[in-house]
Amino acid sequence: MTNSGADYSFRIQDSIVGAQMLFVAFGALVLVPLLTGLDPNVALFGAGAGTLIFQIITKRMVPIFLASSFAFIAPIIYGVKTWGVAQTLSGLVAAGLLYVVLSLLIKWRGRKVLDKLLPPVVVGPVIMVIGLILAPVAVHMALGKTGDGAAVLVPQAKALPVSMITLVATIAITMLGRGLLRLIPILCGIAIGYLVSLAMGLVDFGPVQKAAWFAVPNFVFPEWNFEAVLYIVPVAIAPAIEHFGDILAISNVVGKDFLKNPGIHRTLMGDGIATSFAAFVGAPPNTTYSEVTGAVTLTKVYNPGIMTWAAIFAIGLAFVAKVGAVLETIPVPVMGGIMLLLFGAITVVGLNTLVRAGEDLTKSRNLTIVALILVFGIGGMAFPLGKFTLGGIGLAGITGVVLNLVLPAGKEG
Repeated sequence: MTNSGADYSFRIQDSIVGAQMLFVAFGALVLVPLLTGLDPNVALFGAGAGTLIFQIITKRMVPIFLASSFAFIAPIIYGVKTWGVAQTLSGLVAAGLLYVVLSLLIKWRGRKVLDKLLPPVVVGPVIMVIGLILAPVAVHMALGKTGDGAAVLVPQAKALPVSMITLVATIAITMLGRGLLRLIPILCGIAIGYLVSLAMGLVDFGPVQKAAWFAVPNFVFPEWNFEAVLYIVPVAIAPAIEHFGDILAISNVVGKDFLKNPGIHRTLMGDGIATSFAAFVGAPPNTTYSEVTGAVTLTKVYNPGIMTWAAIFAIGLAFVAKVGAVLETIPVPVMGGIMLLLFGAITVVGLNTLVRAGEDLTKSRNLTIVALILVFGIGGMAFPLGKFTLGGIGLAGITGVVLNLVLPAGKEG
């Protein structure tokens, strides 16, 4: 009886810690669907189901939570506008399958094959493009406009104070927050911006009143579009490389080498299949969440079972329709204020990838690769391929990979 009581106590404790892990991930998790036009309830379901898939494939050894990836925000925004949600999802499903291909390559040839195929001189500028291409969207929303700037949703006189207060609050919590608070700056920034919006009369609770308490999430299934696949798949280069860093980080925290057991090929495959499944039901692609790893470091609870609980809570919340309705009442300037920092931060991550690699960017080879990735990606270069067009981030990523493979190494300019 004593052992049974102790086991029950541990299960209760794990469930509470798991709920806290979801709370840490929540702000970033729902931010992606709110910015891209996807359904936040479906995103919750995709994150929970994706985490469970990851645990199955990795033999339930790694205490990591998977949820919405920021790297795909730009292509989803462009894709939804260009092809619609269903056809954009086909590209996202294919992006997850690229992870699977890379995992099989690593299983076959070892980790060095990825270093040769995707070195920092390719990955760094691709990440920078992902951030920089979104800068106008962030500014438009911070000023109270739609992402493309075509329509005014909130007068600028009200929008600008809200977005700037949200931005400053997020920065302050990032810099000065302690403990758990420092792990949820986005969630805190949104909350503060939301309170300011309430005081200014910018929040409409109509959708919340109309929404049912419980409902099946609004799942959307993919429709094949080869152009969307070509555009989105190369974006997976950045989060695939980021995956290595996240697995290394959690390995250091727990004191176990997850790169060897269960193996980086297995964790990458778990991430890829989780991403494809999430996209198949209409959720954003998944990625391993660094902020949850930070929470694991803080709590020192290394049991992977806590992530099972976090996943279960995420799936449960997905069926609470009023959660999504409340999230959709967040005014555009609040999201714009967050985006100003977020997209700049993505760009800095790419820049830091180049800095840490220590590459001499004045060498002709490196200069050519970085320059063309940035200009093609940010400038909007596009190449027609029959009925399809390859452009944007997709073209930037493919350009980097091809140039890295064909340009001779060791040549000075």
